[in-house]
Amino acid sequence: MVLMHVRAGVVGDDADWNENIEGVEIGSDVSLILEYESRTGAGPRLHRHPYSETFLIRRGRALFTVADERIEAVGGQILVVPALTPHKFEVIGPNPFVSTNIHANPTFVTEWLE
Repeated sequence: MVLMHVRAGVVGDDADWNENIEGVEIGSDVSLILEYESRTGAGPRLHRHPYSETFLIRRGRALFTVADERIEAVGGQILVVPALTPHKFEVIGPNPFVSTNIHANPTFVTEWLE
């Protein structure tokens, strides 16, 4: 059986599509964060997960802090953060940052570090 998650009010693009989808709710082993952010400097504070997180960056730019590294990631890149690695990002303008963040777990488990 195929399960499908349907976004309410679909408009045909990803503008302002911010949603957290836990895999357990849709029969998946992964959870997703669909991110659309146009505010420069916006992003989550430092945190980590007991599983890897993969950032599929579709458009825009963000400055990622991953452990002791700072990485400027842009649309078209994929960034994988290993399990238990502290990380955060901040949007770098002027264009919106659009990403799909894949958590390798059916539920979100986050330890906030700041």
